[in-house]
Amino acid sequence: MEYFLQQLINGLTLGSIYGLIAIGYTMVYGIIGMINFAHGDIFMVGAFIALISFIALLSAGLTFVPLALLIVLIISMSFTAMWGWTVERIAYRPLRASFRLAPLITAIGMSITLQNFVQTAQGARVKPLQPIISGGFEIMEHDGFIVNLSYMQILIILITVGLMIAFSLIISRTPLGRAQRACEQDRTMAELSGINVDRTISLTFVMGAALAAVAGVMYLLYYGVIDFYIGFIAGIKAFTAAVLGGIGSLPGAMLGGMIIGLIEVFWSAYFSIDYKDVAAFSMLVLVLIFMPSGLLGRPEVEKV
Repeated sequence: MEYFLQQLINGLTLGSIYGLIAIGYTMVYGIIGMINFAHGDIFMVGAFIALISFIALLSAGLTFVPLALLIVLIISMSFTAMWGWTVERIAYRPLRASFRLAPLITAIGMSITLQNFVQTAQGARVKPLQPIISGGFEIMEHDGFIVNLSYMQILIILITVGLMIAFSLIISRTPLGRAQRACEQDRTMAELSGINVDRTISLTFVMGAALAAVAGVMYLLYYGVIDFYIGFIAGIKAFTAAVLGGIGSLPGAMLGGMIIGLIEVFWSAYFSIDYKDVAAFSMLVLVLIFMPSGLLGRPEVEKV
């Protein structure tokens, strides 16, 4: 029981990171109906910006952790949001009226570009960071096995839930959210109604990139090491989470992220770690066979 509880905590923490990245996928797909395959590498860029910011702040003598974390979050979200805006302007907006495969190809090209840019600028070796937030609670102990809930895990879960609630409220109750929902239903009619479609889509990319930056900061603090390739793996897992939960649904993206994280952790704990990805993708296949729209997704209805 103690071992199960510890793995449950670990799985929810990992799933929270996947969920934050998955929200970016589902927001972009909900409006323009396309997958931003550079989103995982935007998450990776956010993690590297956070690493550089932490090193700079510590070198400057700033050791007050809450203030340093706040500054790093602001810097990482700002610069990563600029990358998200750049991807939309270069890879999507010029090709929005083209055939659907064109922006997909350019998004993959942007992904490779970001990977190689970071590899060239920062090197191919893993980049470590000394633990910034340590300590936690001992929930229970039995036969020498201690169930730990670290402050870092609490922070990741709380930030993830808070951001999901905040962005859900933005989409449901703000003018920007109404514009996003209008663009999702019919971009042409939204533009005729006076909505600036280009700005709305750009802001959606910016919001998704900012969330990916938060996920990058959390990943860096939790694992303590990053490299230029983490965006590809995490991006695929987050895309799987978005499809599993129902792409286009923010709660679905978060639910899918949690499920993928739990599957990975429990499979690694009780079976073979070599096949944890097989288990996660097998769950996706089963859900899509019996629920093609995902767990919380809505089937698309085309009106004629």
